[in-house]
Amino acid sequence: MRQRTPGSGRTVVFPFILVLILGFFFNLPGQQVDGNAILEKMDRNLNPVSYEAYRKLVNIEPNGRTKEFVLYTIKKGADKVAALFLSPASENGRSTLRLEDNMWLYIPNVAKPIRITSLQSVVGGVFNNSDILRLDYAVEYSVEKVEDLGGESVLHCKARTSAVAYDRLNIRFEEKRLLPLQIDCLTEAGMLIKTLSFKEIKDFGGGIVRPSVIETESPLYKGYKSVMIFANIKARDFEDEVFTLTFIPQLDSIRR
Repeated sequence: MRQRTPGSGRTVVFPFILVLILGFFFNLPGQQVDGNAILEKMDRNLNPVSYEAYRKLVNIEPNGRTKEFVLYTIKKGADKVAALFLSPASENGRSTLRLEDNMWLYIPNVAKPIRITSLQSVVGGVFNNSDILRLDYAVEYSVEKVEDLGGESVLHCKARTSAVAYDRLNIRFEEKRLLPLQIDCLTEAGMLIKTLSFKEIKDFGGGIVRPSVIETESPLYKGYKSVMIFANIKARDFEDEVFTLTFIPQLDSIRR
């Protein structure tokens, strides 16, 4: 379809391209929503492919008592994550490593790293090891359905393998910036395990604009809450050797 520009005598093409671009992610008549493409874009909006970051984890008990941990975290590509405990003093020097679905905990003065599982937690509280050593969501999950709520949408996701912590995720996100608002973590039967709430969007620089706080609660741990606060997320490349069991005791040496 063509239309004539008033007063110019020129004929221009109606902007179908813009319509197609908008329809790439969301429902327009005749357009197929690619939920997996949305999930991959959301991953990149949350973090660079390879990065370093500092995080504070706060566990809050029903009586109001809290315990805090500070971690230096690095990630490379789709399957490598490591984290170093900086505080409290009792945890300083401990490190965790994840390679695909395999996880280890290194404790200074212990002969060798200890195997850990995704459903355990090296910090206690509601966050488990899978939450702390998170890979990209698109690595672990595929999207079965996209539900449009008008301005917000929900990705209904299923685990790609049985090795992940949660069988299903329902990710509610804002369509404008493709950032998560809330994630319900479910069993295969649909029972709610925990809810992750993403809050306080912050500009970290380098094009990274994302929620700086993640809060989690679980019906399995009534009255308990855990909070993850992000700081200084930066894109950074690492050698593969950094993500090995032999290097994990030296993780502090790469901090700038």
